[in-house]
Amino acid sequence: MELLVLLFLTNFIRTLVIIVVIYYAFRFISRYVFPLLLDKGIKNMQNKVYEQQRQSQRATRQPGDVTVENNNRQGRSMNQNKGEYVDFEEVE
Repeated sequence: MELLVLLFLTNFIRTLVIIVVIYYAFRFISRYVFPLLLDKGIKNMQNKVYEQQRQSQRATRQPGDVTVENNNRQGRSMNQNKGEYVDFEEVE
């Protein structure tokens, strides 16, 4: 009987210690490690945006260059009824 109580108490104390260790580890991670990781991620995103802006500024066109940009939208039918075209002549 005493052995059973002793085993129960040791397992109970071990479980409490594990719970306390997990609690303090979570507090440490949420207070110190997570903000560092978040800050590093934000800085990486800022650097990517900065590099994209630099690349787009390098690729600017010279004045007078002609470019044709086609804006095709998928999902729209080409045969939309836009009305009837009426040709007219000016009368003086």
